[in-house]
Amino acid sequence: MDKNTYDAIVIGSGITGGWAAKELTEKGLKTIMLERGRNIEHIKGYVNANKNPWDFPHRGGKTQQMIADYPVLKRDYTLNESNLDLWVNEKESPYVEIKPYDWFRGYHVGGRSLTWGRQSYRWSDYDFEANAKDGIAVDWPIRYNELAPWYSHVEKFAGISGSKEGMPQLPDGDFMPPMDMNCVEKDVAARLKKSYAHRRMVIGRTANITVGHHNRVACQYRNKCWLGCPFGAYFSTQAATLPAAVATGNLTLRPFSIVTKILYDKDTKRAKGVEVLDAETNQTYEYFAKVVFLNASTLNSAWLLMNSATDIWPGGLGSSSGELGHNLMDHHLKVGAHGDADGFEDQYVYGRRANGIYVPRYRNLFGDKRDYIRGFGYQGGAGREGWSREIPEMSIGGDFKDALTEPGKWTMGLGGFGETLPYHDNYAYLDKTKKDKWGLPVLALDVHIRDNEKKMRIDMQQDAVEMLEKAGIKNVKGYDTDIAPGAGIHEMGAARMGKDPKTSVLNKHNQVWDAPNVYVTDGACMTSAACQNPSLTYMALTARAVDHAVSELKKQNL
Repeated sequence: MDKNTYDAIVIGSGITGGWAAKELTEKGLKTIMLERGRNIEHIKGYVNANKNPWDFPHRGGKTQQMIADYPVLKRDYTLNESNLDLWVNEKESPYVEIKPYDWFRGYHVGGRSLTWGRQSYRWSDYDFEANAKDGIAVDWPIRYNELAPWYSHVEKFAGISGSKEGMPQLPDGDFMPPMDMNCVEKDVAARLKKSYAHRRMVIGRTANITVGHHNRVACQYRNKCWLGCPFGAYFSTQAATLPAAVATGNLTLRPFSIVTKILYDKDTKRAKGVEVLDAETNQTYEYFAKVVFLNASTLNSAWLLMNSATDIWPGGLGSSSGELGHNLMDHHLKVGAHGDADGFEDQYVYGRRANGIYVPRYRNLFGDKRDYIRGFGYQGGAGREGWSREIPEMSIGGDFKDALTEPGKWTMGLGGFGETLPYHDNYAYLDKTKKDKWGLPVLALDVHIRDNEKKMRIDMQQDAVEMLEKAGIKNVKGYDTDIAPGAGIHEMGAARMGKDPKTSVLNKHNQVWDAPNVYVTDGACMTSAACQNPSLTYMALTARAVDHAVSELKKQNL
């Protein structure tokens, strides 16, 4: 076998790339995983994981130089000195914002599986049927029952802790024991259950293991997940899927490999491989395989399709429907409420739980009808203020220091995560006038939120205020902060699944209609956005697609 020929190529090493590599190699395929950035080795590569705040020159904050160097990252909490090396160099990899778009990227082995929020929820048939019922965009080509066994498959391996609640809009999964709610959260949850028929507050379902699992150690309640976990307690490529793939002996990992084109053979109507630019040497290589899994993350996967097979389709591979790059979605957030909880001053929390609470969607369900479609959920939690709180009456001296040795008041907050609809004219395209460090064209992003989301945000704030007040929280204040798309870091769409090659980029098995041996299983494939965090669905779709690909290879259909 030629040294550049494999059974399968996986482009990207984040949450879905890791899953594709694990499933392909375990099914016996010699697989090369191509990652555009550097390698980060599990444990050894987490250089800041065991540092304390005082070990950083600026206590983990940001400097003026960092603010100048990271104009996008500085827009949110994401810019800090403790994990700066896990975010992309924005000067080397720019993009064009036709309208403001916060694109937070991680170019390295593991991608954003090292920094994700880990909230892991199944979607329900309410979500998979929504487009058809609302007459929006196109119908999903699959339903919940087709994905349910794959949700189980990925939950059992990844390790999702959570509680079974029997809610139709948020199906239960194969869970590890849940983390505990604290005393204020338990009180609020009980009051909400009493006050509302369909509003429930539960502990978050998170990809942090609560019992040892596959050579990984249970969560230590350090809440330093986004520095990399030396215990392997949360699901990441490095802790979970990569070791499984390596153990098969079938994986080759090649970092510093920017895939610039999928090579398309117009005679066979199949991809034959990929073109790779070495990010360090600028040399070009070609790799060949029977099947290609595209998992570069939503926008980069769209970029790669647009940059491929342009001699046949000017818009790129998968563009024949006119939908490639379109229908971009994210969750809209930064809206909700918070307040103070009285009467719990004699209670405290121990450890730092790497998880919060979740209020599943209840709007436009169970007979409720609003002046917008779809809905939202809330994430949040309660805690006691720490040493960084302000004590207005004292700002210096011994009394001030003494006061800070006592925990502060209890507070409780709810932050909304709302569904964004798939609008055709929320889209990305190649801007060939602007180039990145490697001379490649960059993406231009033209995306904004619309009336449906704006109407939803009114409820997201008012409902949060109402629920906290009903639950006995005092001094409740609502908030709604201006938000640009992207800030949810849940990019979806751009290469949607569908039933018809005229209106979608992918079929029901995640195959590109125009090249059936190319599978796209990251967020690009999503047909709608729901309001739950999407990563668990990407994982399930990836495992399902690999199963399909291997079966098709055996039948010699690819």
